[in-house]
Amino acid sequence: MSSLLDQIDSQVSQLLTRRRRRWLSQPRTLCGGFLTLYAIFFVALLPTIIRGEVLGDLPLYRIWAENGLQGGVWPGISMPWVYPIGALVPITLAGLAGPAFYQLLWFLLTMVLNAGALAVLTDFGRNRRAYSAAWWWLLISLVLSPVALLRLEGLTAPLVIAGLVLLARRPVVASALLTVATWIKVWPVAVLLAIIAAGRHRMRVIVTASVVTAAVATTVWALGGLATLTSFVTMQSDRALQLEAPISTPWVWLAAVGHPGSFIYENVTLATREVAGPGATAAAAAMTPLMLLAVVGIFTLILRAKRRSRDVTQLMLVGALALSTALVVFNKVGSPQYMLWIAPIVAVGIANDGQRWRVPAYLMLGIGLLTTLVFPVSYQPLIAGDPAAVLLLTLRNALVVLMLLWSSRSLWLLENVSVPAPHTREIGVVAVLDT
Repeated sequence: MSSLLDQIDSQVSQLLTRRRRRWLSQPRTLCGGFLTLYAIFFVALLPTIIRGEVLGDLPLYRIWAENGLQGGVWPGISMPWVYPIGALVPITLAGLAGPAFYQLLWFLLTMVLNAGALAVLTDFGRNRRAYSAAWWWLLISLVLSPVALLRLEGLTAPLVIAGLVLLARRPVVASALLTVATWIKVWPVAVLLAIIAAGRHRMRVIVTASVVTAAVATTVWALGGLATLTSFVTMQSDRALQLEAPISTPWVWLAAVGHPGSFIYENVTLATREVAGPGATAAAAAMTPLMLLAVVGIFTLILRAKRRSRDVTQLMLVGALALSTALVVFNKVGSPQYMLWIAPIVAVGIANDGQRWRVPAYLMLGIGLLTTLVFPVSYQPLIAGDPAAVLLLTLRNALVVLMLLWSSRSLWLLENVSVPAPHTREIGVVAVLDT
């Protein structure tokens, strides 16, 4: 893999000349890039906004917001809900101006949070070494835009970036951001676990997370919804294997080749596609225990590496990557937005040490591209069992597994390493700066 990446690095380095790197390292260039990207997004969404319609998961979000704002029926309070209760905040905010403006307000929420994440990542333009990560994040946001603009993960991802970057300087603020993100979508708990295991600001993180969680629970109790506070934990416990989950890949192929008893079907209640076949039910039942074992194993690896490593930041980031990726690999539920569980950690890793994060940077770009080719580009052929679409999904899932193997191996091999010099020259996909 190293020789292949070296060849890619060489090609990218030829494209990014010294003059171009200097231009890209200017704050106004980065701001211009951000505004240009979101202008493109806005133009693409404009017909939908004008018609007062919504795309992606937003139709469901808008219904929940309307039911609460107009009928007083709040998911997670009035009834069990598939999401943590914190998700109700952005879902409701986007509906405050009425159903016709839901798409516009959701877009603005996404834009503002990502602008804030880039500001924190680059220390408001002062940290030149982080520009490579900022440009990489804009690129992955473009590649994954069908989900980044239309799912809750598009809001939690920038919160995680900000939380990870602020951890060293503002551990309480960072912990609060990560805990809030966890109460919107559960996956940032993997980042919190990595921070606790790595030992950086452990007690501050635990105390802050506990205080935020207590505040959430108290608010829900006051609103009369304490009984449904943790309903999201059990709402998906009886689900079958979802079409895009890595573990589902063998059964997707069985369905594609017409194996008796293997097929792709729609779960009408949950509006998802699932797979059935020999052993699929047993595999679905085994995934939650396997996920827990994987999390415990990775947590143990972080503790082991902690005794030998002096680079706590690298340890924490690699640990967070391993834990987050494990939540994807060992999940019987699989959706394209889950790739945004991984990408924010890679972005911060690039900002910390671009050369050491070269492999996950490239892997994540490949994962993102294949994810978008699967959904939405090839999704209809996929659910019809088209072999070419199934092959795209297989390649994507293989790269996700490879990401887990890379991060787990890095934890295993992590030894005494010094903190990277503040002006390390980066190459290839992160060759934006030239110091």
